[in-house]
Amino acid sequence: MKTLTTAYTLALILFFSCSSQKEKREPAFQSTEELEEMSIYHLPSKWNTQNSEQIELKDLQGNVLVMVMIYTSCQMACPRLVADMRNIDLQIEGSLKKNVKMILVSIDPETDTPEKLKKFSIENQMEGKQWLFLQGTTESVREFANVLAVKYKKITPIDFSHSNIISVFDQKGVLRHQQEGLGVDNKSTIEAILNLCKH
Repeated sequence: MKTLTTAYTLALILFFSCSSQKEKREPAFQSTEELEEMSIYHLPSKWNTQNSEQIELKDLQGNVLVMVMIYTSCQMACPRLVADMRNIDLQIEGSLKKNVKMILVSIDPETDTPEKLKKFSIENQMEGKQWLFLQGTTESVREFANVLAVKYKKITPIDFSHSNIISVFDQKGVLRHQQEGLGVDNKSTIEAILNLCKH
């Protein structure tokens, strides 16, 4: 099983790492079958939420997913990423919001317990049903970061350097849009979300 998972992850990485555009990344998939084969819902990893519930990614099927990887003790890039996520959320109309999940995945699972993620969500006013904070194992976080082409490295006992990428997945778990950078114009990301919500 582990061999199959590793092979699948490598396939996803090869697919998603082909794009090098800095601010906006559009996966170059072709057929519907090819798209669905690359769905993140095939990944078997389990995750803890800020409400101490355990889920698998496939439990999120049917929603448009907006994802970013952060860690709660970050004082540099993460506050800007969090602000970008809040800004994106504000641009989604109430009737559409029920079909969108705003997901923040911790790259520091040893420190970011569900309890800490819950506290962080409250402090940052990210408590609606659309907000989901995820803690995985070190292995599952690294695997998922590779799928998203997010690079991160521990540089001190409490700090990481990491990519700043917001990713948008469709209702079937297929990556449809990525935007890299801090404080950039989120117009293209918002358009991608709204377009997916209409399908």
